[in-house]
Amino acid sequence: MAALLPLAIQRVLEVLSDLLLVGGLVLWFAGTWPLLGRSSFLHKLHFLGIGDTLGSALMLLGLLLRLNREWPLLLLALISLVIWNTIFGYVLASCSQVSRSQVGRLAHPDPEVRR
Repeated sequence: MAALLPLAIQRVLEVLSDLLLVGGLVLWFAGTWPLLGRSSFLHKLHFLGIGDTLGSALMLLGLLLRLNREWPLLLLALISLVIWNTIFGYVLASCSQVSRSQVGRLAHPDPEVRR
C-alpha cells in the first residue's frame, strides 16, 4: 500500500503519525501530573482516565497511519480501549464512595457498632 502512494503523501502521513504519537505521550504525562497534587481521589482519577484514554487513542491512531495493513486489530484495540477505560474509571469511582449507612456507622463512638 505504501508503494502505491506518492512520496509527498507518504511523508505527510509519516509526519501526521509522528504528531499523533507525540500528542498521545503528552496527554499521558498531562493526565499523570495531577497525581502529584493534593486534590481528591476522584479528581486525580478523572484526569488520569482522560489522559490515559485520549493519549492511548491518539497513539493507536498514529500507529494506524503507519501500519495500515493492521487496521482491523488496531481498530478493535481502539474500541476496546475506549469502552474498558470508561467502565473501569466508573467502577473505581463507584467503589471509592462510602454509602450513607457506612458513614453513620463509621462515625459512631461505640467500637461494636463500627464493625
